[in-house]
Parts: sequence; structure tokens; C-alpha cells
Amino acid sequence: MALPPEKIAELKQIIHGQLNQMNIQSHIHDILSESMREDDTSSSRQQEDITEQQLLQVLRDRGVVDDIMRNLQFERKQQMGGASRAPGLRGDEPKPATHFVDEGSKLAVPLKKAHIDPTRRYLYMQVLGGKAFLEHLQEPEPLPGQTLSTFILHVHFRGQRFRSRPVPCACDPDFQEGFLLELHKESGGDAARMADSASMLTICDPVHLVLVKTDPSGDTTLVSSHHLEWRTVLAIDNSRQNLPVELMGIGAESKVPVGLLEMRLEILPRPSQVLTDDVISTQIGLERNRTAERERLFLVYAKQWWREFLQIRPTHQNRLVKIFAQDENSTNRPVCAFVRPLRAGRLLDTPRQASRFISVIGYERAPAVGGGQPRELWSSTHAFLCKNKGDCEDHAVLLCSLLLGFGLNAFVCVGTKAKSAAHSWVMTLATDGLVTFWESLTGHRYIHHAINPDDPPIIDQPIPQYPYRTVGCVFNHQNFYANSQPSDNVDVCRFDFHDESLWKAMSMDAIESVCGPKNLPTWPNLPPLVPSIYDAALMSNDLELQIRALVVDHRKDIGLTTVWDDELSYLLTPALAAYELERTTGVSAGNEEFQHAIRRAVPDGHTFKGFPIQFIHHNARRAFATSLRSAVCQEILSCRGDHVRLAVRVRIYTYPESACAVWIMFACKYRSVL
Repeated sequence: MALPPEKIAELKQIIHGQLNQMNIQSHIHDILSESMREDDTSSSRQQEDITEQQLLQVLRDRGVVDDIMRNLQFERKQQMGGASRAPGLRGDEPKPATHFVDEGSKLAVPLKKAHIDPTRRYLYMQVLGGKAFLEHLQEPEPLPGQTLSTFILHVHFRGQRFRSRPVPCACDPDFQEGFLLELHKESGGDAARMADSASMLTICDPVHLVLVKTDPSGDTTLVSSHHLEWRTVLAIDNSRQNLPVELMGIGAESKVPVGLLEMRLEILPRPSQVLTDDVISTQIGLERNRTAERERLFLVYAKQWWREFLQIRPTHQNRLVKIFAQDENSTNRPVCAFVRPLRAGRLLDTPRQASRFISVIGYERAPAVGGGQPRELWSSTHAFLCKNKGDCEDHAVLLCSLLLGFGLNAFVCVGTKAKSAAHSWVMTLATDGLVTFWESLTGHRYIHHAINPDDPPIIDQPIPQYPYRTVGCVFNHQNFYANSQPSDNVDVCRFDFHDESLWKAMSMDAIESVCGPKNLPTWPNLPPLVPSIYDAALMSNDLELQIRALVVDHRKDIGLTTVWDDELSYLLTPALAAYELERTTGVSAGNEEFQHAIRRAVPDGHTFKGFPIQFIHHNARRAFATSLRSAVCQEILSCRGDHVRLAVRVRIYTYPESACAVWIMFACKYRSVL
């Protein structure tokens, strides 16, 4: 079985390192020296130079080759998690420089997995295993070839993000991971110095652990979200601490344990000063008391502000003015704390591309047990990105953060849409007063022109294209405005926030006191986006082959044979590219070239039919079953006639994180009989 080039290169590196360790050059030098001495003492001076085969035979005779093979121990692919990777994952690529696994007990030749800066201090966090995940206590033994549900542990700390390898779900999941987290102060002058114990004690950011379960179909479930207080390791003599971490459930189950992680924390290099438990507990207690006092004062202010808002008009009681929201751990937080400017680096180039990225993240309502009103849950950004799906509030918050990062004056709007269903979306306010609505679930943009209800009927009024009915409040990381206009209908609303008769504002200082970046010690900063984990070309090809097999089986079931036209399949690619470009930019381009190519590929007297469809998942069976619900797709796949040729093209467009837009186009051409 042929190995991929990167595996061959890694194998060569291991062998080269072992040869250097055994000083194989000195052995070869000794053999050549002995051969030359034998030539000098021999009576015949016409002997030939020693060949490679002779040199190798001498090394075998002396047992050097056996020693090398005995000392080399190669890691099995299964131990690297290769058997559980989904198709299309770039899992064979090297891990990031600061993410490594302690393989000292598995390899005789240690592989260099991390480059440690000797002038920096690090927190080495090891996950040694899981216990008591009782939901999987009765997990049946997998059948040969059966795909299992897996756990993935995500880690975020001060702008550093990592993820574990997939681990099969079990009562005692076999987590064996190590994460190297850099510790440094961000203030001027401190970032270049190694943090001492006192400096590390003032770093109050927790390590955010998010555990996600992925089922065999690719659907994800948020299992737990935990904020780990790591500073207790500063009181250990050798700066190494073993501790169990109890993971709790999500939402309504936030008080119910779901499992236990055995962890080990270690400070590298070891600090010279060891703090006492009293110093650490005092510091943590002061921080918590300070935060609790700020939250108490803000709550007092918010109650007074709300009473003043109700005094303006009693009907304001029925408006959707959302001041607080519960996160995945059922903790009440001001809604302004969920938003913060987020830069996408090189991963997203325009605000519209950011909107497209948010729209291809999955949508789901917060899960609830039993009937009644669905439970509202606003996920933290890290948890939302890890599970790759969330409610409309999660989408709107992340889109608003990205638009703020692009320099736009963006706000999250809370209101209702059709049938008075609660909904959240994003609006941007230009310097000239132009209001643009951004629907985070679809990527659509709408320009808002307020209707003046006092205008006479003879004046033409703009017809709203957006689906929103009412708006109760708007907010971002610095501002909060409640709609105090006579009507909260969106089409008559004016978004002039400087007019106090239209919008009642909260104090920016009050918001800053609880939502400022330095005032949320238990609420981690927004995590940076990471590049896509998928190889778009490999995934597209793999999914297309699966769809073709499903089409063949479908036509076989109805008594039809299938003949593919590979050239026609390729010609569908520009159409899929044009569809994605239009979804991203709102501009249609390339349609003329596609039509010209199809006319050349379809002979006279033949008919061409095509059906494009887009998904945000890459499950072939789900996509095919959904496509069959369309009458047009059914007609194409059940086509009968003369010279019937079928075509299918899959094109996957990857976005940051694990988001992707999957385009599939079914087509056929056949000779018309009528």
C-alpha cells in the first residue's frame, strides 16, 4: 500500500534521527578505515573500492542494522486518530506548532511537535482521560466498519484555540491530549518579558473548554461548556497539578454533571516563586467580589431605567426590549456582553463575505425537554463556532461582531417577524443615515426606507422587502437603545438614535462597567476564527461520487439504466460558481458563458434540463433525499427517452471554521420525441 508523500517524509525524518542518535557515521568511518588498512598491508594493490552492497553486508555482520531496526518504533495510524477522520479532512497535515501530544512513552525517537520560546512562560494542559459519562454507559460494541459517535474537546485561552482528535463516545472516553498555552501580559512592555508568578496571578482569563459530540451522520451536539480556573497550579511546589474537572450540562441541565475529565496542569518553565493557597484564593475572591458588585450596580441601574421606559408609554411593557440573556450555562449576562468587534484576519475579505459565512452556519432552536415555550439560550461565540450551529441570536451576534470588526456601525436588532415570532437580525447605520438590514440566517441585505404614516395617500410609499414586523431594541458592545416611538412597526421606524424622543438610550458608562473588555474576568474574549478544516476539492470529488452512486441505485429501482456524460458534468461548474458568487456579493456574473457552453454541448433536437440546489452539510444521503422532493429533480432523475445522458456536479465552497456551502446540480440531455 502506497504511503502519501507527507507520511514518507515523516518516516524519513524518524529514520534519519535514529541514525544520527546511533552515530551510524562513525561505524561507516571505522569500516572504511579498516578496509584501507587491509589494502595497505595486502600484497596486491589492484583491489577495487568497497561497494555499497559490501558496506551494507559488513554492517549486517556486525549487528548494526539489527540494532537500528530494534530501536525504531513506529506509531500506528490508529493511534493518531486516522481511522475516525471524516472524508475530506486534512487530518494528515502537521499539527499547529503549539499543539502536541506527549508521546514519550510510545516512541523511542521523540518527534519535535512544538517550538517553545525559552523567553516565554507556558501553561501545559494535559487531558489524561474521561470518566463517568453515564449517558454512554450502555454503548453497544461497534460492528466492523461501523461509524461511531465521537467527542471533540475544544480549548480557547487568550486568543489561542485548539481542538482534540475525535475520540469514540464511551463511558470512559480515551482522551489523551496536550495543549500548550502561552502566558503573557498584553500591556506595553510586559508582552516581551517572561511572566513571573505575580504577573500570572493577575491573568484572570479562564481556559474555556467546550465538549462537542458528533454523531455518524455529522450532526453536532453541545455537551458541555466549562470555564477552568487554572491559577491554582501556581501554589504547587513543582508547578504540576493533577485535578479532576467536572463537566456540567447545557441550558436547563446546567446543574447536572455529564462527565469528568482527568487533567494535569503544568507551568513551563517552572517559576522560581511559589505562591500560597491563601494568596491565590484571596486574589480570585477579590476579582469575583468586584465583578459581583459591578453586576449588582448595573442591575439596580437597569431596573430604574426600565421603570422610566414604562413611564413613557404603558404599552412599552409588550415590546421586546432584551436587556439580559442566558448563556449556555444558564448564567444571566447583559446582551451587550455577547457582542465585541471581531477581526477575521485573512480569512474573510469583505462584510458581505462575512455575511455569507454566517449564513452557511447551521440553524437550530435551543433544545428543550417537554412542550411549552421553547427555552431561549444565547451561546457564547466559542461554543457557537465549535458546534457549527445555533439560534438566530447566535448568528446575529457573530455577524454584528464581524461587521464591527470591518469598521461598520453595526447593531443587533431584537424584534419579531411574520406571525409575531421573535427574531434577531443585524442593522448597519451609514454616516449619511442609510439603514441596511442584514439577515444573518440567509445572507440577504435590505435597504430600509421609513414610511411616514402622516403622508397623504397620493404620495407613493416604499414597499418593504424585508420580513421583519416589529423592533423592540437595538444594541452593540457600547450602546443599548429601546424603541420609544409610538409604533414599533419596522416600516415606520426611524433609526435616529440621537433623537431621545424616538429611542431611549442606556448610559454608555453603565454598559462599560459590566461589558468592557477588562470587566469580564469570567467571560473569555471572542475567539479568533480558524481556517477551514476541509479540503474543498477532495470533499467535492468524494461527495460527487456518492451522489452518482445514489442516482444509479435510484434509476435502477425504477427499471432504468444510467449513462453519464462527464463533459456535461464539467460544464455545470461555472453555473455553481455563479450561484455562489451571487449569494456572496449579490452580483450575477458568468451566466452568458455557461449558456453558450451548454448550447454547444447539447446537439440539435435534444433537450437540456438542470436543477441546482444548495446545502450547508455534506451528508450525501440527506442531500439526495432532499433533492428528490423537488418535482424538477424527480423529472431529471427519472428521465426516459432516446440518448438520455445524465450529469451531476458537486462544488463545495469552504469558509472559516467548519462552515461550507455545498452546491449540487443535476442535469440531463435527451432527444425530444415530440
